[in-house]
Amino acid sequence: MLLLRCLLGGSAAAFEIDRPACVATATVPMIDGVKLATDCYLPSPEGSFPVVLMRMVYDKANPLVEPIAKEFLTRGIAFVVQDTRGRFASEGEDTVFGDDGWEPGRGDGAHTVEWLKGQPWCNGTVGSCGWSAVGITQMLLAGATTSVACQTIGVAASKMYGQMAYQGGVFRKALCETWLQGQGNAHYIDIWKSHPCCDTFWQRLDGETRAPHITAPATHMGGWWDILQEGAINGFITRQERGGPGARGNQKLVVGPWTHARTKEAGEFVLPDNFDFDVADYEKRFIDYWLKGERNGIMDEPVVHYYTIGDLEDPDAPGNEWRTADAWPPFPTDETPFYLAGEGLLTKEPPGHPTAKARFAYDPADPCPTRGGQNLAIPGGPFDQREVSSRPDVLKFSTAPLEAAVEITGNVRVKLYVSSDAPDTDFTAKLVDVYPDGREVLMLDNILRVKFRNGFEKPDTLPPGKIGVLDIDLWHISLIVNAGHRIGLHVSSSNYPRFEKNPNTGDDLPTDDNLRVAHNVVHMGKECPSTLILPVRPA
Repeated sequence: MLLLRCLLGGSAAAFEIDRPACVATATVPMIDGVKLATDCYLPSPEGSFPVVLMRMVYDKANPLVEPIAKEFLTRGIAFVVQDTRGRFASEGEDTVFGDDGWEPGRGDGAHTVEWLKGQPWCNGTVGSCGWSAVGITQMLLAGATTSVACQTIGVAASKMYGQMAYQGGVFRKALCETWLQGQGNAHYIDIWKSHPCCDTFWQRLDGETRAPHITAPATHMGGWWDILQEGAINGFITRQERGGPGARGNQKLVVGPWTHARTKEAGEFVLPDNFDFDVADYEKRFIDYWLKGERNGIMDEPVVHYYTIGDLEDPDAPGNEWRTADAWPPFPTDETPFYLAGEGLLTKEPPGHPTAKARFAYDPADPCPTRGGQNLAIPGGPFDQREVSSRPDVLKFSTAPLEAAVEITGNVRVKLYVSSDAPDTDFTAKLVDVYPDGREVLMLDNILRVKFRNGFEKPDTLPPGKIGVLDIDLWHISLIVNAGHRIGLHVSSSNYPRFEKNPNTGDDLPTDDNLRVAHNVVHMGKECPSTLILPVRPA
């Protein structure tokens, strides 16, 4: 329900046009003969029209679909909604996006577009729309055909491995298990778990590699605390910079201070009144420009709209405002290292001592619990971490109180020199804004499995006791850490159930009898300069 409300900018308001629930239901044949149930809404019984396609995993008969259709009809655009393969009224086996891309013998979305272009009521111009899982079907559609005139994509993965199913080589337990079970696809949990590497199973669902083949202009909507934040940003960048004719230079990006729900409440905070963006109007104007040729000025406007977060409780603090740019990142930044040092310090000064070590024991029978972050099935967004950061298996580092505000805009990374006595383990990293009252407010977090430190296609085991280098990608943000605040980094080896716990045995998944304690070390100093790397805006 929430997904469809997002398509309407947050409401399911009624529209003046009075159309029947559905003009016609078709069964569209795919290449293997499977028929997909497809509802077609037309502005008029006569004539031909541009068409917007929505490929639904959430039931085309949902009562919120009709208001969406009516809104398109008022603009002279036909609206077509289809149950994807194996879902609700459509035939076939639901392969959870497996039939939606460009793999030979599949490509349900591309076949549907060609069917639409052959209908007498279609003028040959077809676009697509949708958020979340429906946005993922669009990402895959774009890489499978050059016949899509435009897309409006919301909070969607641009590749499944690394964003949806796995991050840092670690299974996204809470998200994937809850979502797959809710879709009636619980058996796919084991299928996804059986592919812990980025093998051909996942490579066929990587829309970023297909960017040179994509020709569709698109809007990409995301949120800093959204489960698929990187999908919006990477989908935009790859198509804007490496897309094929029509796509390159014709992408738009909007990123707000949102979780997956795009509400005023985020984590433990109530966002400022300017938190929202008129998504419905923006997508409407984009579609009208590309499908109807309406010169409404949208392509003359800035390419990127993004929200810069500030102190979420101080209305006079810098930040908490919308900004625009012509690219992402929006401006050159100084990639500034903050070095991990003894006594829990983060310092801009390179370490003078040769080596130092911070140790902790990680017990998968007692993993560090999740508190906020980019979640869907469990509470997400910015939460105070003190409830979990006081554990002995969490290392805390922070700067001194800032004398002046620091703006962080772009991709945040953490470089750790680590070792363990276990055959394999994980390391987590959290960027936190430490408020003057001591609250440690989570901004970004991620994880990396040690055996995937050199790539996700093939594991590379780190021998016990040997030092390895981890580059943990915390994804992106635009954040002003105000004067008097401190920049913080938390390091551990678990964040459960956001991520599946590592049994520390070398096995990919935990069982009842394969758990062992790992004694993990973060190395620091001149010889092993572990660092938090921030994209800092120059003064």
